[in-house]
Amino acid sequence: MSSLSTFSRLTKIYRSCKEIPIDDSSKIVLISDCHRGDGSWVDNFTNNQNIYYAAIKYYYENGYTYIDLGDSDDLWKNKKFFDITNVYTDIFHLLHEFYQDGRYYLIYGNHDIEKRTPCFIQKNLQRYYDSHTERFEPLFDNIEVHEGLILKHQETQTTFFLVHGHQGDLISDIFWRVGRLLTRYVWRRLELFGHKDPTSAAKNYEKERKVERKIKDWVEANNQPVIAGHTHRPTCPQEDEPPYFNDGSCVHPNCITCIEIVHSEITLMKWDIKTREDRTFFVDREPIALPRKITQNMYRRRI
Repeated sequence: MSSLSTFSRLTKIYRSCKEIPIDDSSKIVLISDCHRGDGSWVDNFTNNQNIYYAAIKYYYENGYTYIDLGDSDDLWKNKKFFDITNVYTDIFHLLHEFYQDGRYYLIYGNHDIEKRTPCFIQKNLQRYYDSHTERFEPLFDNIEVHEGLILKHQETQTTFFLVHGHQGDLISDIFWRVGRLLTRYVWRRLELFGHKDPTSAAKNYEKERKVERKIKDWVEANNQPVIAGHTHRPTCPQEDEPPYFNDGSCVHPNCITCIEIVHSEITLMKWDIKTREDRTFFVDREPIALPRKITQNMYRRRI
């Protein structure tokens, strides 16, 4: 896919996005790339599921709005969404609580691109099977699934374009069915023997940098801050760098990363397990980059 194609794809999404107003009192968390699976040996989410649950429990109890930036469920490796909800019942129950409170927005990525279709939404996102109660429970009734969103900061009028970030990746975007086929029937099996999936930007460094470069070019050309996922590489730019932010993923070894927007500051956060002196474990939350204040000019070019 050429840079021009990336430009046109991002521009088209940006111009048709729903706008969400935020202000100095808003509390937002942006999370992507959980890649929840069926609990089997190819489910990359299992190692961090307890960290993730502790994190979203914290965000729910502290009044955050949860914005899912895509690839929350891995529908490339897994055919049935039911197999995923059946394994992570407690997580989906909590996500339902966010949605019921009007504090949940969903953007699809390449690994869950099927969520954009009304048929999939009607069949899978309206309810889920709760293995605890042994009955179907409401999930995201009448949810609107987005390809992109815009956050507009009311005090500064600064906007942030939210998108998964696969719109610059040929296999993930235009030929996603080919990527799904290869992942589900080839790389899913080879992963057991330590082979990395070359179709994934997250597991291919050269591809990862190429995708990011295309998005940064769009950011610079439009002077428009972007918050994305997809590459799994957490990023919080300095003031003299293009305002391209990336929330990372929930499948890093032994940790998850996300982005918080609180008191008009953007902070890249990490959640992981640590050990106290008495040898007990706890889940810790800490910043991994200096916060960026939301200002009218988020990009100051080097002179």
